[in-house]
Amino acid sequence: MTSSREQFAQNLRQRRDLAGLSQEALADVCDLHRTEISLLERSKRSPRLETIVILARGLGLSSPAELFEGIR
Repeated sequence: MTSSREQFAQNLRQRRDLAGLSQEALADVCDLHRTEISLLERSKRSPRLETIVILARGLGLSSPAELFEGIR
């Protein structure tokens, strides 16, 4: 079974790929460090709520909830 952190990581990477952004480009748009994006995508770190909102905006999502798809 996939953990919530692993599912978030998959969702983040998928949304970033769909947006056509590299980890570095997303980090630049969100004013985060590329390492932060990498750690989140490898499920090595759990994001803070503020970071989730920043990522959703940087990815152009209609809602941060889109990053939680498949998490129960």
